[in-house]
Amino acid sequence: MNNLIDSNLNTLNQLHSIINQLDNRNLSNKTVEPYKSSIGSHIRHILDFYYCILFPESEIIDFTKRKRDEKVESCCVSAKAYLNQIIEALKTFEYNDKKAIIVKDDLGLGLLTMTYTYDAVLSQANSHTIHHFAIINYIMNALDLKLYNSKFGYNPTTVIEERR
Repeated sequence: MNNLIDSNLNTLNQLHSIINQLDNRNLSNKTVEPYKSSIGSHIRHILDFYYCILFPESEIIDFTKRKRDEKVESCCVSAKAYLNQIIEALKTFEYNDKKAIIVKDDLGLGLLTMTYTYDAVLSQANSHTIHHFAIINYIMNALDLKLYNSKFGYNPTTVIEERR
């Protein structure tokens, strides 16, 4: 494997410990202000992002066509199964790091078509995941759920003293 794939796998594997310590009620709890999103909705969103990369409908990666399987948001078994599907696909994912790929997304002003490389899109996926981990960490804290990973939700470049 390469370092980029390994980095993404390292980040995604942190979700196992989070999902394993939740029950369906905590996974789907939407009471935390101000956005009232659930841990499950963030997990589903992260995995949908990877799904678009790993299982595109065509030669174009279209982030506006995510799966959005709501069962992943409310059922720990479904969330684990989806996570495992993404991890297994990523382990065997082969790509040409020099080849240009087309990515579609709506960045707020309508659909854009952009030229990326797989290195760029996988780097974006990893950063995007860490960003959502921070939100999950916030929700867990508000729900009084203990987080057993002191690195969860922090970018690897964050100074260790700042995490404490």
